[in-house]
Amino acid sequence: MALKYLPLIVGAPLVFAGEVKLAETEKALTFSQDGIEILTYHKAEVPAPEGADPVFRRSGFIHPLRSPKGGVVTGMHPEDHKHHLGLWHAWVKTKHGLDSPDFWNLGSKSGRVRFSKLLEKSENGFSVEQEQVAYKGPDKKETVVLKEILKVSVSSTGEANIIDYEVTQTNVSGVKLELPAYRYGGPLAYRGPHSWNKENSDYLTSAGKVRADSHATRADWCAVFGPTEKGDATTTMMGHPTNFDSPQRLRTWPDGKVFLCWTPIQEKPFEIGAGDSAVWRYRIIVSDGKPDQEKIKAWWESYRKP
Repeated sequence: MALKYLPLIVGAPLVFAGEVKLAETEKALTFSQDGIEILTYHKAEVPAPEGADPVFRRSGFIHPLRSPKGGVVTGMHPEDHKHHLGLWHAWVKTKHGLDSPDFWNLGSKSGRVRFSKLLEKSENGFSVEQEQVAYKGPDKKETVVLKEILKVSVSSTGEANIIDYEVTQTNVSGVKLELPAYRYGGPLAYRGPHSWNKENSDYLTSAGKVRADSHATRADWCAVFGPTEKGDATTTMMGHPTNFDSPQRLRTWPDGKVFLCWTPIQEKPFEIGAGDSAVWRYRIIVSDGKPDQEKIKAWWESYRKP
């Protein structure tokens, strides 16, 4: 099936500062501004941590993600969840014909997400093709279930880095992909730095929920924040109103480290029929300091309007 490609769009009606530049190597795509990196997307597989099962290698994710001052606000391959990879996405609980591939938990060895090819790039954005691949039967036969177009565009206001993250998932397998209601998994996930914990970090949602009570609640946006090597920083994630089951429910952790997953199937099941497509849109804004609710509300208004 031929995939339709749409031009990259940066839709933030904000005041921008400085020039964002995109550099490409054989392994990665990296955005920077004034010599400070903003984010890195991995085309090549990043090896598993030393001593871990090689199955935890993966491509097709963003890490590190940085604040305007350069503080790192993501973590990769943490000891407690080696399949967590900065900013990424994958489906967990599925039904595909007679099989139930898990594209998220790499340790299950039943599925994964991977980079396929670069489609387009500009100074402030790129578009890539990714695949959600299932391994079926005793011989682990490879089946590409979803072909994805991931578009990432980046801008900066000086006080905040703005990342638009849009995924179009097309079922190319010839078999319906069912996504039963489940507590996590989906179109956007985030793992905070390994040093963030219950004592030094927190969540804040558009509904006023925090670490203790935000799990399974609906939100237009959710901010997570904590210390970095460049001072406190906040990562605010917004789900577009056109997404399925918007405002979507969140998966957050009340104790321990910082993890956030936008989970459109937490309450309602979803499916992508053979040949059908689903589109998911999010905006990630990384700023220095703790959350400024008035600024976040203004950012949300600028995002939700057409």
